[in-house]
Amino acid sequence: MTKTDRFSGRPVAPDAAEVLQKFRAAGGRPFHSYPVKQVRELYESGCAANGLSGDPLSSVTDHNVEEFRVRVYDPRSTGRSTPAVLFFHGGGWVMGSLSTHDGLCRRLASLTNLPVIAVDYRLAPEHPYPAAIDDSRRAIHWLFDAGNEHGLDVTEAVLVGDSAGGQLAAVLANENATATDPLPVVGQVLLYPMVDLTMSSPSYNRVTDGFPLVADTIAWFAGHYLPAGVDRSAPDISPAMAQLPAGLPPTYVITVDNDPLVDEGANYAAALARAGTEVLYQHLPGYAHGLFTSAGRIPRGEQTVDQVAAFIRDRTI
Repeated sequence: MTKTDRFSGRPVAPDAAEVLQKFRAAGGRPFHSYPVKQVRELYESGCAANGLSGDPLSSVTDHNVEEFRVRVYDPRSTGRSTPAVLFFHGGGWVMGSLSTHDGLCRRLASLTNLPVIAVDYRLAPEHPYPAAIDDSRRAIHWLFDAGNEHGLDVTEAVLVGDSAGGQLAAVLANENATATDPLPVVGQVLLYPMVDLTMSSPSYNRVTDGFPLVADTIAWFAGHYLPAGVDRSAPDISPAMAQLPAGLPPTYVITVDNDPLVDEGANYAAALARAGTEVLYQHLPGYAHGLFTSAGRIPRGEQTVDQVAAFIRDRTI
């Protein structure tokens, strides 16, 4: 039976209740209540405990690209020209790594039978804006460079990002659509994306306690990532505030209800549609931010990863 949560006033799905109860039983402290070093460690351990198991693949290799790393998950037994998935992890630009989203990337590679390339962009506060987006821009060009060490001949790409990674994917897609010589980006998947750092949507006033990620957590992330005085409505910070171009690739946007980001995700899906983009929008009531890094414990998360893989397959056949 679905119950109404005492903090958000929204439902909590039965298959999500156990993970949430464990969080609250352990003290219920949101991410921003810890020092940076400790919250990174807690995020690593939480993703390891709750994430998808690591599907075996033919090849998993790490590569250095300037000041950051990427990991190439290749499920194929032989190399050939191929579409690929470029993945950007979440964590508010402050936490997250190749390991936190390893199970998710492995599952996407396994389900799509495509190489998945995860970007381990530099984190704030050591590397504030624009480091993460600069690394992401470099990564997409590295991916398409046939002479690079990854050994892939990439014909087209789908961009996938969760939370802050969704912001990075959205920014790249928008910039690519207006480029003089655009790269063949054929889709984007935005998993509860963080696309409006003005933090002005009503859901920030609703999700303020009782979850790992609440409104003050977003403010804490932004305070570490963004230098003082920066324009938070800039298009490479808040893509939801940008004038969206024509020619954006088909986009799959997923939001969850117990999330301060839910309204901006829904609004962004609508803005994409108004710009003429083919949009698949899915809202999941009863679930909270972190569903995809808890998909090993929450069946709906794992099922939705299957749907994401189907979206990618449909656009790369």
